[in-house]
Amino acid sequence: MNPSCSIVIRAFNEEKHLGRLLEGISRQSIKDVQVILVDSGSTDNTINIAEEKKVDIVKIDPQNFTFGRSLNLGIQEARSEIILIASAHVFPVYPDWIEKMIAPFSDPSVALVYGKQRGIESSRFTEKQIFNHWFPDKSQTPQDHPFCNNANSAIRRSLWKINKYDESLPGLEDLAWAKWAQDNKYKIIYIAQAEIKHVHEESIKGVKKRYLREGMAFKSIYPHEHFSIQDLFRLFAKNTVSDISQAWKENVLLKEFFGIIKFRWFQFSGTYLGYRRSGPLTWQLKQSFYYPRNGNSHHTHQIQRDVQPIDYQNKSDTIE
Repeated sequence: MNPSCSIVIRAFNEEKHLGRLLEGISRQSIKDVQVILVDSGSTDNTINIAEEKKVDIVKIDPQNFTFGRSLNLGIQEARSEIILIASAHVFPVYPDWIEKMIAPFSDPSVALVYGKQRGIESSRFTEKQIFNHWFPDKSQTPQDHPFCNNANSAIRRSLWKINKYDESLPGLEDLAWAKWAQDNKYKIIYIAQAEIKHVHEESIKGVKKRYLREGMAFKSIYPHEHFSIQDLFRLFAKNTVSDISQAWKENVLLKEFFGIIKFRWFQFSGTYLGYRRSGPLTWQLKQSFYYPRNGNSHHTHQIQRDVQPIDYQNKSDTIE
């Protein structure tokens, strides 16, 4: 019998985080799921952890890796119509995560669902502000723009067969697929209750590389849009001031001041360089990705739910 959903996880040297994600999946209210790990050449214990949990394993040569290609290989092995996509360094907060993610697909016009992301206690201050901005506490059913994120999303396999992920993009394969879905009159749904914790441990230079890669991808997806030097300095200044204001309100400004400046500079200078190398970004998407929501405040509150969160063994990384 086909499972309720197939979960595709992309991984490279994720032994530190994969076990916790698999534990969170095992403690979901929906049990009949297929888990597929797409591994791009891990040299640590990632494969052994997956094998112990009876996970289906797909391997991709690191030289052939792109985010889109790894997803296409994983989805190709899926047995369910609903494909849930998760990064290996995330973990669900609640035991109804899968349930919340797949429920909107009862509407045949829904192509894609994505859920909330939050950092952990050790996440960079600005990274937390970005999560709060991108993933608000209120669901959007449906939303009017193609923003989504494949660290915590779900799609229809039947639509993927029509339009597979773009393997040529250096990133943002999720945005490109969502744009195609909306252009073809399908719905994109954001579910705030489908919450995961996302652990980013990249260096500050890695932040610049990430946004450079995504800037290049934007240019490919929206070739008629531009990210100018004026955009760089305006968005750097606007978001830095917003973060500093929030850090002041939380009484952590002295601790976070220089980290905020470094992160925002590498974020927007990386985006600028990515555009020059290859992106297009509509004003609506610029607002969705870069501009602070509701003035200077990025602070959000925990949604009050009648479901108890999963109690992981490593509690220090579970709650902010």
